Amino acid sequence: MEIINNLIALLFFPAGLFLLVLGLAYEWVDRKLIAQFQNRIGPRWFQPLADTVKLLAKEEVVPEGVNVALFKGLPVVALAGGLTAALYVPMAGLPSTYSFQGDLIVTLYLLSLLTLCMGLAGSNTMDRFSLIGATRTLTQLFSYEAPFMLALLGPAMAARSWQISEITAYTDGRWLILTQPLGFIVALIGLMGKLELPPFDAPEAETEIVAGAMTEYSGKGLVLFHLGKSAEMVIGLTLIAAFYLGGVANPLYFILKTLALLFIIAGLQSLLARLRIDQTVGLWWRYGVLLVLVQWLILIVGQRIIL
Repeated sequence: MEIINNLIALLFFPAGLFLLVLGLAYEWVDRKLIAQFQNRIGPRWFQPLADTVKLLAKEEVVPEGVNVALFKGLPVVALAGGLTAALYVPMAGLPSTYSFQGDLIVTLYLLSLLTLCMGLAGSNTMDRFSLIGATRTLTQLFSYEAPFMLALLGPAMAARSWQISEITAYTDGRWLILTQPLGFIVALIGLMGKLELPPFDAPEAETEIVAGAMTEYSGKGLVLFHLGKSAEMVIGLTLIAAFYLGGVANPLYFILKTLALLFIIAGLQSLLARLRIDQTVGLWWRYGVLLVLVQWLILIVGQRIIL
């Protein structure tokens, strides 16, 4: 019976099919919102699914001079990391499927697999656009991973636990955005940087380097990376909503709060122009980490005063 439950969790809910469908739905909402902000109609509701099916049906071209095992394996690892991370997150307002002390750190590292795999995938090819995109991807990784992780550790410090289930139990009904606003801002911007969304999309700048690290990918490999990014967006929005916006104790709160965050992200994508890679790295690495450390200092001093 336990094996059946594990298979259901991996293949259907919370990972697997549910997360993939939800990721495509949130991708459509994001694209639709940006289109409305830019006075366009935007895609129809089934467009992300149609794109996925089309790519799955296309031939996967393997370039010359690449390590075939890495070329085909990295997209699988990238998607597997996101699906595995969903097992420790309270998806759809329901408790997480698995939980243990320190699962927050494990989840954050699993979410980093996508960026690492994209960087390695671009480095594995001989294409100059892929190499430039891979360099930018890995450079941006070090600029956004640390601030994003530190921002999510703020609620963990307040809850005195590294376990996601205990942190969400503590934040249920507590809007930490009011007491830790800097951490919320850094977490939201850090998620945009992790997903390489505008204005932090220098690693895949279409007008400069085609598709960046993904230039040589097509067919199944490209769609797996695409699905992994959609899944990571849902998990990231869920963690921020659960930690900073009073928790996601039921499906209604989950939908409303994650969509509210998505609305903010879509607005920022529409308002801001693309930053150069030196701007995204230099500015955010300095000031993002600094803001989180200031938030930590305020939190530690406040806890000592209370005690």
